[in-house]
Amino acid sequence: MTSIHTGQTESMQILNRDVIKYIAMFTMLLNHIANIFLEPGTLIFTILIDIGYFTAPVMCYFLVEGYHYTRSKKKYAGRLALFALISEIPFCLAFSEVYTGARIISFCGFNMIFTLFLCFCILLVMDYVENSFLKILFIAGLFIVSLFFDWALVAPLFTVLFAKAGGNKTNIRNAYLLGAALFALMNFNPGGGAAGTLFSLIYALMSAVGILAAGVVIVWLYNGKRMERGKTFSKWFFYWFYPVHLLILGIIRIYIR
Repeated sequence: MTSIHTGQTESMQILNRDVIKYIAMFTMLLNHIANIFLEPGTLIFTILIDIGYFTAPVMCYFLVEGYHYTRSKKKYAGRLALFALISEIPFCLAFSEVYTGARIISFCGFNMIFTLFLCFCILLVMDYVENSFLKILFIAGLFIVSLFFDWALVAPLFTVLFAKAGGNKTNIRNAYLLGAALFALMNFNPGGGAAGTLFSLIYALMSAVGILAAGVVIVWLYNGKRMERGKTFSKWFFYWFYPVHLLILGIIRIYIR
C-alpha cells in the first residue's frame, strides 16, 4: 500500500496516525454520549451524532493500512476477535435501551470491533481468493452478514474502497466522496411536503460532514507516521478504550434511568 502523503506539501502534514486515532476516539465518545443520553431530534443531539461519523471511516482506513503493514495478519485478526468479544457485553449494556428499549441489557447487534474483524475478513478474501466468482460471492456474503453489525454495509464499503485505492491520494479522496454521498443518500428520507423534504435534505447533508472531515484529515493532513514516543501505550489504549468507555457509559445509563 503506497503512502498517501507522497507529493503533499510538508507544511500540511501535521497529524500522525496516533493523533488522528485519538481524535477519532473523542468523536466516537461524543456520538455515543448523544445516542445514549440525549433526546433524538434536538440540535445538540444531531451535531454530536454527525461529528461522531468521523470515526468509522478513519477506523476502516487504518484497518486497511494496518492490514498491509502488519507483520502477522493472524495476530492482527486475533486481537480484533479478542477485543470484539470483550466489547460485546459493554456494547449491549450501553445501547440496549437505544436499540431494544431494555432498561438493563439485551442483545442489540454486534459491536464495531466485530465489524472491523469482518472487514479484515473481506481484505483476506480480496487478497487470497483467486477465483473471481467466488471472491464476489464471499464478499457479498460478508456484506450481508454485516447487517447484524454496527455500521452495517457502510464500514465494509469503505474497507473495499480504501483497499482498491491502493494508497493513491486521488483514489482515497474519491472513496471518501463516494462514501459520504452514499451515506447522505441513506439518511435522506423525503416526505411531508416541500418543508419536510428540505429538512430531510439538510439532515442528510449534515450526516456526511463527519465523513468528509475524515477525508480531509486523511488525504491532506496525515503524514503517514506514528508517534515517536508511547507507541505501545497508544496501541493498547485504542483497543481498550472501546470496551471500557462503553462499560462506563452503560453503568451511568442504568444508574440515571
